[in-house]
Amino acid sequence: METLDFIRSSFALQFVIVLFLGLLFGSFLNVVIYRVPKMLMRQWQQECQAFLSQPENTDTEKLNLWGPASHCPHCKTPIAPWRNIPVLSFVLQKGRCQQCKVKISYRYPLVESLTAVIVVWILWVYGFTLAGFGFSVLSLGLIALTFIDLDQQILPDNITLPLLWLGLLFSLSVSFITPEDAILGATAGYLLLWLVGGAYKLLRHREGIGQGDYKLLALLGAWTGWQTLPFILLLSSVIGAIVGITLILFRRHSMQKPIPFGPYLCLAGFSVLIYPHWIQWFYNWVGP
Repeated sequence: METLDFIRSSFALQFVIVLFLGLLFGSFLNVVIYRVPKMLMRQWQQECQAFLSQPENTDTEKLNLWGPASHCPHCKTPIAPWRNIPVLSFVLQKGRCQQCKVKISYRYPLVESLTAVIVVWILWVYGFTLAGFGFSVLSLGLIALTFIDLDQQILPDNITLPLLWLGLLFSLSVSFITPEDAILGATAGYLLLWLVGGAYKLLRHREGIGQGDYKLLALLGAWTGWQTLPFILLLSSVIGAIVGITLILFRRHSMQKPIPFGPYLCLAGFSVLIYPHWIQWFYNWVGP
């Protein structure tokens, strides 16, 4: 009985620690989601100005992931550390800045809570193993890419490409994903959407799939192997179609207005990570 109580208490402690770390990582992801697009826009603006021999615009806010310190985007008041506790601070402050009383977006506690839940779920499935930690890192990247794509309709290379290379290295140490499967997954993932995008452009004379989506599917193939790609592509397409039809019917979304595809790829990728048995079920269903 004493041994069982110790195991239970140890598991509870691990759960609390992972949950807390997940909230902290989620808080950092909020910084990434907000700042990375602004950093990229500023970089592109500087490159255009240099190419056109124009003076640099000094009015653009200078940001990186480490500075300036967190502040209210409306009144620019720095946020004290005790008012920057994930989820809890939002609840205690009733979702408003303590200085200017402007509402704080529900996006912040949502990302923090979602990150904590997903990290706990991944480690529940894979345990405190290399696979568990690796897929947790992948999940953090997918969360950031999802919300950036929803906001800006871009999938930044400085997130996608490092994760792709990390996935290939990951295959060297994880027994159920061989380097051959990872390399084929990355290659096939890119080529599949490249062919679909090329065919769409040929038929409709306009871009239908962004190049960031090619790299995102390559990334997922590198981490989960080429065998998962048909399922990921089918599931993401079905989810995208359902969301698109819903927006058109109930939100009067224009059919000419693009809808980001990255979040649906990420959601399908998450489903493979948290429930790997989907793949076996899928091939049993489509098989003879």
